[in-house]
Amino acid sequence: MRSAIMLITTCLVMAGCGFHLRGSQTLPPDINAVASTSVVAHSLLKRELDERLSVYEIPRKPFDAVTREDMNDTVIIRLLPETIERRLLSVFSTGQVAEYELIYGVNYLVTFPGHDPIKAYFEIMRDYQDDPDKVLAKSRELDLVVSEMRKEAADRIIRRLALQASEL
Repeated sequence: MRSAIMLITTCLVMAGCGFHLRGSQTLPPDINAVASTSVVAHSLLKRELDERLSVYEIPRKPFDAVTREDMNDTVIIRLLPETIERRLLSVFSTGQVAEYELIYGVNYLVTFPGHDPIKAYFEIMRDYQDDPDKVLAKSRELDLVVSEMRKEAADRIIRRLALQASEL
């Protein structure tokens, strides 16, 4: 009995504070779809963003198919070139690099119907340990880390849509 009361109280508190599960991203009610485009041809971040929009079940339109009438209820996300920087964190006693900090920078413009574009920028950082004796394995690991950073960036763009819409 006591645990049931605690469970009900916890659910009421979480519902009252506006808590939403991470996978339940919502758009403002006047938005019907999201269209994304990139200034870089075949952008991996755009591909990841489109995939994540499908995962979150957010309706999307191909950017090429957006008509003048669609501009009244479609959010346009224009991805600008992404940047990846490496900053030295530590070295081995031999002078070879032991650890890097990877900095993945994302620039994009989001245009809500009837408003000016909002420019946004954020960075995602990861530490990456290098081993000069295992170049091939470390190269593959670096590709996986950057891929995970792209997924996180796509998720962050989607989460920011609601915040950016509320700032209008």
